[in-house]
Amino acid sequence: MKLSSVVALLFAATLVLFAQEAMPRMSAVDPSSGKVGDVVAVTGENLDKANVSKVYLTDDKNDFVCEVTEQTATAIKFKIPEKATGRLALMILTTGKEPKLITQPVKVTIE
Repeated sequence: MKLSSVVALLFAATLVLFAQEAMPRMSAVDPSSGKVGDVVAVTGENLDKANVSKVYLTDDKNDFVCEVTEQTATAIKFKIPEKATGRLALMILTTGKEPKLITQPVKVTIE
């Protein structure tokens, strides 16, 4: 294989990697429990409005839309919605051409 072919393949691979959308990821929640109406902060990466359009609490059967009060690239603050109870996972709806619902690896206990 010629060196020029290898360089072209590496360049194409680099373009593909940089063309992918940034994947939002939540890593921590504070406080880890609360009551309906409380504001909870979650931290992570790529959480800005360009990547995350909605935040939910879910028990895999019921999804509760959360009211976002603040949103940056590294943090989202939201209010615990009415009717949410128990230990619930956070879930986001991504932005872009093909929005996806992604359950995050963090949970909140609703008292």
